[in-house]
Amino acid sequence: MSAGTEKIVSSIISDAQIKAESILAEVEKEKESILSEGEAKAVAEKEKILENAEKQANMRYQQIISEAKMNSRRMELEAREEIIEEAFKKAEEKLKEIASSDASEYKTSLEKVITEAGVEIGGGDLVIFVKESDVTKIKGSLPSIEKSISGKTNAPTKLEIGENINTIGGVIVKTKNGEIEVNNTIEARMLRFKKSLRSEVARILFK
Repeated sequence: MSAGTEKIVSSIISDAQIKAESILAEVEKEKESILSEGEAKAVAEKEKILENAEKQANMRYQQIISEAKMNSRRMELEAREEIIEEAFKKAEEKLKEIASSDASEYKTSLEKVITEAGVEIGGGDLVIFVKESDVTKIKGSLPSIEKSISGKTNAPTKLEIGENINTIGGVIVKTKNGEIEVNNTIEARMLRFKKSLRSEVARILFK
């Protein structure tokens, strides 16, 4: 190969090397760019996943806390309700005990609820229904009860004792024709006043 040819070949090879190096440099630069972009994308994706996971974890945490609070409140209310019902049960047992005795306070109470019922009806010819053991307790008081009802209603009142009823205590009073009835038995009065008494019992028990 002549010196001139070698020079040309050497020049071509040199140019090719320079071009190859340039291409390789571009490729390396592109590769680094792709890798950098991929890494940034991966980091962003990772952060997004972690952020979503954290949000879900926080949501689940709040949900668990909320459920725990609700369950705690429900259990507290159930416990309070149980205590209140127990208080009413004991009160009923105590009233039953008093109503089964010859206690003067029960006789007075019985006369009072008969009067209240008679006044509520408006007086007149009335029939009173009590349990068997209460008949003797109120029989002698009928004239004074009639007088009291008459005075409060301005209507002549006559009371007669009807059939015995099954009750803890108290009375049912009806007009003679049966059209109007007032149930003042212990059970009925407790049921009527239970709602207002419940809040009072709760206030006393849980103050």
